Amino acid sequence: MPVEPLSRTEIESRLAELPGWTLDGDRLTRAYRLDSHIAAAAMVVHVARVQDELDHHSDLTLGYNTVSLSVHTHSAGGAVTGKDLELARRVEDLAPAHGAH
Repeated sequence: MPVEPLSRTEIESRLAELPGWTLDGDRLTRAYRLDSHIAAAAMVVHVARVQDELDHHSDLTLGYNTVSLSVHTHSAGGAVTGKDLELARRVEDLAPAHGAH
């Protein structure tokens, strides 16, 4: 079942519920700061598991004490879809358990 791109208005409306997430061109992006490299690495593993559950994967970057995500839907021509917002919501829900801010 193909996924449909969302309008900019719908994306911005739904981003209001996801603090820290922004629309950067054709991608949703978010960076988190954590207390240590180990905490950041643990969060990356947790995010990777969620991405596998959703069968939807972001560009996921591990820094010393940071985790950054950038996501859009390739099958929708690189546009933002509901799948991207669902992934963002799931990551936002798990971030506090890792001490991410």
